[in-house]
Amino acid sequence: MSRLLYEKSISYQGYLIIPFVYGKADAYEIYSYKLLSEIGNKSRFHKTENPAGIYGNSINNIIDIAKEHLEKNLEFISQQDCFKLRYIFRYNLIIIFQQNGKYFYDHYPPELLNNIAAPKLFNSEYECLSWIQAGLNGQYLRQQAS
Repeated sequence: MSRLLYEKSISYQGYLIIPFVYGKADAYEIYSYKLLSEIGNKSRFHKTENPAGIYGNSINNIIDIAKEHLEKNLEFISQQDCFKLRYIFRYNLIIIFQQNGKYFYDHYPPELLNNIAAPKLFNSEYECLSWIQAGLNGQYLRQQAS
C-alpha cells in the first residue's frame, strides 16, 4: 500500500474518505480508500479499508464509490463537519477539535490510520498546530541526522 493521500481526502456525511493507490495494472493506478468516522469506534466503518469492496481508476472515481456506499449504509446523521479543521504536514494528517474553549487533536502518520496524538489540551488552534509542527520537524531532523 502506498501512503494515504490525506491531501485528497473528502469529508462526507460524518466520515473522512481517504484515498490511496492500492496497486498498479500495467501503467494505470488502481485506487482504494479508508474511512474515519466522526463517531469513532461506534461506527462499523471507522478505520476500515474499502468496505464497498470496489476499486477505482481515479481519485474522483474512488471518492464517488465511497460516497455511494456510505449513502446506502448510513449509520447516523452528522450534525456538523468535525473534519473541517484538518491539516496535512509532512504527509501526516492532523485533525483539530474544539470543546469547551480548549483544543486537542488527532494525528495520523502517512501509512496507516493509527492515531498517535499525545493527550494534551491547548488554548488555541494555532498553539495546537505549532506544537504538532515542532514535534514533526524535530522528528524529521532526527531522521535526517541518522
